[in-house]
Amino acid sequence: MKKKLRFNSSVIHGGQSPDPAFGAVMPPIYQTSTYAQKSPGDHKGYEYSRTHNPTRTALEKSLAEIEQGNFGFAFSSGLSAIDAVMKLFNPGDEIISTNDLYGGSYRLFDKIFKNLGLKFHFVDMKNAENIFDLVNEKTKLIWIESPTNPMMNIVDIKSVVSYARDREILVAVDNTFSSPFLQQPLVLGADIVMHSATKYLSGHSDVILGALVVNDSDLSEKLAFIQNASGAVPGPMDSYLTLRGIKTLHVRMQRHCENAKGIAEFLSSHSAIKRVYWPGFKSHPNHEIAKSQMKDFGAMISFIPKDSSYKTALKIIKKLKIFTLAESLGGVESLVGHPASMTHASIPKKDREISGVIDSLIRFSVGIEDIEDLIEDIDQALK
Repeated sequence: MKKKLRFNSSVIHGGQSPDPAFGAVMPPIYQTSTYAQKSPGDHKGYEYSRTHNPTRTALEKSLAEIEQGNFGFAFSSGLSAIDAVMKLFNPGDEIISTNDLYGGSYRLFDKIFKNLGLKFHFVDMKNAENIFDLVNEKTKLIWIESPTNPMMNIVDIKSVVSYARDREILVAVDNTFSSPFLQQPLVLGADIVMHSATKYLSGHSDVILGALVVNDSDLSEKLAFIQNASGAVPGPMDSYLTLRGIKTLHVRMQRHCENAKGIAEFLSSHSAIKRVYWPGFKSHPNHEIAKSQMKDFGAMISFIPKDSSYKTALKIIKKLKIFTLAESLGGVESLVGHPASMTHASIPKKDREISGVIDSLIRFSVGIEDIEDLIEDIDQALK
């Protein structure tokens, strides 16, 4: 039996072996759409690259390993990975989702799959018991983000799983904000873990890619069929770049978290700041749950200036020099975003404000630069 590797080793070696052709240490980029066959059906395991590609296979094995799952699937984007999960269900099925979630996920649920007959309930999951009243015989899935985007709420994954398992309801966790370095939902009992691998997994803002990891073989077969039939798969170059990024995930995340802690503490003590959202604070409503299910508290921070107006938020954003105003997160460089007008603009204003996404909210994706430079940049912007 193969020895199970610890996490820092698994991101480098997990599911990997030298290429059999010439012994290449890194999986080659198999830039091919099709493969030669000796006779119909007699091939070396690969027929057509929508179905399988050796570079993608190497990535999918790595994804499974670092999430401690059995089966990994790579998709052309995080949203196409979520799309594949939704295709497991039928018209009339009901799905319970956290009400504080990525705007693209909300748009996919509310504008696409609701029109195809799925029913969605959006609920505050800070207290897992809020889910209970919504469950009925049609409930098929509970969709979790933890920490949530952008309010950094923490969901008690174990409690949700315990409740759902007795009722044969699937639990899926969007693990994008945490990465497997900080949190492994399958270990906590979830059925599906999803990543926008564009973010921390690839880590360099040069790839669009999504991922799913599961343990159950039946669920794996269904997702493999959907992946192939729908065809939303990444090319070999994106697969290669993501796999390369994964190999430094552990060292990057350590620095991300170290920097974020310093910035969160700086913001919380600054006279120009009204409130900071970061699960590492003891005052965070679910800080103890975060401590129990995460290795550290992540590098995403949201905050509200003391002058809680859009005008003030815009001034701060425009004055930043090192933090780049841009969509996305999880790269080595620090980014700043305005959720209400950017990542969450697809959510109706009244709905996003209920969850706390007001016009003065600012979100940081803290990179791995020198912490002193980042704090100096924030300080001059706040002045």
